[in-house]
Amino acid sequence: MNITLPREQQEWLEAQVKAGAYESIDEAVASIVAEHMHLDFDDLEWAKPLVEEARAAAERGEVMTLEEYRQMMDERFGKLER
Repeated sequence: MNITLPREQQEWLEAQVKAGAYESIDEAVASIVAEHMHLDFDDLEWAKPLVEEARAAAERGEVMTLEEYRQMMDERFGKLER
């Protein structure tokens, strides 16, 4: 298979190979395509238990506003700075 890439993408691939991230441009392209295929087929099944847990917490009233969350984070990070 022959493909034509824009110069910027070709240079990026060459830099990745030169940096040792991949042994060849073929390997880089194959790896990137495989990752993209994985993302296309990820049905987010892994997230369903987390969503259910969050819904149950909300039903129990275990929620906070964005402002409350920001205040809590400001307090936590404020302690780190001291």
